[in-house]
Amino acid sequence: MEFQTKIILLSMAVSFIVAIIAIPILKKLKVGQLERKEGPESHLKKQGTPTMGGIIMIITILVVGGFMCFDYYKSEVETQKQLAICLVPLIASTVGFGIVGLIDDLKKLIGKNTEGLKPAYKMIGLLIISVGFSLCLTNFLQIGTDIYIPFIKNTIVLPIWLYIPFSVIVMLATTNAINLTDGIDGLSTSVTTIILTCLTVIGIILGIKEITVFGSILIGTCLIFLLFNLHPAKVMMGDTGSLLLGGAIASLALYLKMPLLLIIIALVPVLETLSVMIQVKHFKKTGKRVFKMTPIHHHFELSGWNENKIVSVFSLVTLVCCIVGLVAI
Repeated sequence: MEFQTKIILLSMAVSFIVAIIAIPILKKLKVGQLERKEGPESHLKKQGTPTMGGIIMIITILVVGGFMCFDYYKSEVETQKQLAICLVPLIASTVGFGIVGLIDDLKKLIGKNTEGLKPAYKMIGLLIISVGFSLCLTNFLQIGTDIYIPFIKNTIVLPIWLYIPFSVIVMLATTNAINLTDGIDGLSTSVTTIILTCLTVIGIILGIKEITVFGSILIGTCLIFLLFNLHPAKVMMGDTGSLLLGGAIASLALYLKMPLLLIIIALVPVLETLSVMIQVKHFKKTGKRVFKMTPIHHHFELSGWNENKIVSVFSLVTLVCCIVGLVAI
């Protein structure tokens, strides 16, 4: 556990330095949050809070991840060099999703609207990264196309023509789910930190060092970002952060061959997504709403729950789900 702790502390230190430099710059550039008119009225007071905070995560991952890759690759031990090579796709995929989010955030801020990047263009960007990562896993790293089934504790081997689209769907669904979860100060950061910790623990249990290293970098980054993101938030992650975190979770789960485990440990983001789907379908069919507002965290918010209570309850649910997930493997 000693080297994981050192990586987490290093990541926290770098993230903190980047944050105290970046947040004032974002304020000076007036890179402020744009709230949706159809959102909760209480969120209008957040208008102008620095957003695009996910750039703090991108810089930290590149700096610490780059340092770890260089440190391992210069080693004369072949396994250490291989570890450095295996870290590159994880870093590239995660940062790649963050860059798509960054472009989306910039479009929103430049155009002074909440629409951002056209859905088709955003989907193309996410699709390219998802396909690239899936092909990298199968062709470059050659980790196989087997998928672990929780509770049954067995694996199934998918043909390559099925594995690639399946992996792409997992990545697109996860990034979308985390993106929907990001609607209240500290919610997405708290929930994803717990999920990332669970996946990192699995990496430790299975002895997959690249997962342990990269997971530790992400945990340290998220913990520091959470300091600035808790209510009242001093900075918002924007799509830059939410897409990055969604990509990180999906990448780790696929690398571990446990994407099905996300149904359990990422139950909160799954429910956030389902609430939107149910609301849209029911409203189109009946003209009535099932929830007061979606994603579902807004329903609880309009039901009288304050933001800190929602974050606490959703985080606790995620923690319990992650414990169940660990039992399921």
